[in-house]
Amino acid sequence: MTIHIGILAHSAEGATLSYRTVWQEGIGKMGAHDHPRITMSGGPMAPTMELWERGDLAALRQLFLEDAQRLAAAGADFFILPDNTAHMALEQPGADFAIPCLHIAEIVAAAAQAAGHRKIGVLGTSWTMEGPVYIEALARRNLERAIPAPADRQLIHNAIFDELCLGEFRDSTRQEFVRIISGLQSQGCDAVALVCTEIPLLVTEYISPLPILDSTRLQAKAAVAVALGEQAMPQWRCGPI
Repeated sequence: MTIHIGILAHSAEGATLSYRTVWQEGIGKMGAHDHPRITMSGGPMAPTMELWERGDLAALRQLFLEDAQRLAAAGADFFILPDNTAHMALEQPGADFAIPCLHIAEIVAAAAQAAGHRKIGVLGTSWTMEGPVYIEALARRNLERAIPAPADRQLIHNAIFDELCLGEFRDSTRQEFVRIISGLQSQGCDAVALVCTEIPLLVTEYISPLPILDSTRLQAKAAVAVALGEQAMPQWRCGPI
C-alpha cells in the first residue's frame, strides 16, 4: 500500500505543477493510470500578500498550520509545500504540524550535492534569494551560493508576482532570466536553483546556460519516492532546523 501525499498549495501555478508531477512520476513507477493518493489543500494567495509585505511570518505559519491540519484530517501521511518562500514561515518556531513535511530546500541542496555541484545560483522571490532558507540548506552541505545583483533580483521578484503566479509566461521575461543565469555562470556558478516553483514553467534545461535544479519537480519526485517506500518518511514537523 502506498502512502497518502498531501500538497499544501500556496501559489497556484507551482502547486499545479507539483500535483501534475506527482501523478506523472507515479505513473512512471507504478504503471498506467496509477499513482499515490493525493490530497491538495490551500486558500487564495491574495490575503497573504500583506502578511508577506510586512514580514509577519508567524501569521503565515498559522495559516499553513491550519491547511496542514486539513490535509491530516483527509488522511495524508505527510505533506509538501511547493512554495520556496513559504518555507521561511515553516521554519519559524511554533507548534508542531500535524504531519511531517518534506522540506523543499533540503531536497534541492541534496540534489545539488549528489550531482557534484559546488556553487549554486539561486533564483526566486527577493525574500527567498535574500533570506536564510537556502543560505543555510546549502551551507549544511558545504555548497556556495550566489544571487543576482539587486536590480535583477527586483526584476525576478516582480516577474514572479506580476506574471508567473498569474499564469503569464512572456518570451521577453524568459530572455531576461537567461541573461541573469548567464551572469551567475560568469560568477563561477555551476548550476542554478529555480526556487520559485513557477520559474520551471518559464526556464527549462534546454534554454538555461547552466544545469538547473528544478525545486518543484525535485520535491514532487521525492514525495513519490517516500510514498512508495523508496525513501524514508520525513521526520521534520516544521520549525527551526
